[in-house]
Amino acid sequence: MNRTNKSSLLFGIAAILMLATALVLQAHSRNEYFPPRTLLASLPSQIDGWTGTDDALDQQTLNILGPGEFLVRDYVNASKPDDPWVNLYIAYFPSQKTGDTIHSPNHCLPGAGWVPISREIIHLTAPDGSSFPVNRYVITKLGERQLVLYWFQAHGREVANEYWAKYYLVSDSIRMNRSDGGLVRLMTPMLHGESPAAAQSRMMKLGSHFIPLLDNYIPR
Repeated sequence: MNRTNKSSLLFGIAAILMLATALVLQAHSRNEYFPPRTLLASLPSQIDGWTGTDDALDQQTLNILGPGEFLVRDYVNASKPDDPWVNLYIAYFPSQKTGDTIHSPNHCLPGAGWVPISREIIHLTAPDGSSFPVNRYVITKLGERQLVLYWFQAHGREVANEYWAKYYLVSDSIRMNRSDGGLVRLMTPMLHGESPAAAQSRMMKLGSHFIPLLDNYIPR
């Protein structure tokens, strides 16, 4: 199968999956359950020497994203002010009915001009010793490289693959009458000659502190 036919097949599968997702969610939206949770804005902006500054999303972006709650925050390490910042982006959708599903960075980053030069699924180890899959991208634009980690999170489940995330969304909507869920993304500029593993290690000095807190904001 050539690349064009493969792309057409994947597009067709994605379109069918999105349509099925929309139909099932719409059918179950009347009895939808909205669990209690803590607002994203209360996520600590001071974490173990890191200081975060919030960024606002413009109205055009908010219109594209749809009804949800969003946190965009740049953290800097006070003890290492020359180190690159780490950007944290969390999107939470109380409901993912038709038109309101999570936008994947796999599509949004290229749309913003970033070109992926490597992509893989890795496993992050949480402070409690458990691990979960995440997407790791190295992206470039105008000679700058950045490392990106992201995953989908809902109902105590972390998922890297967006199609599996949609499958669980439909399944949980049927079983639990819930279609809420979130996306967690970390980004940081990569130093000259820095490897993805080294950039990830530097990034996770912050990330390891807030991962245990996420269940408060993206309910299990």
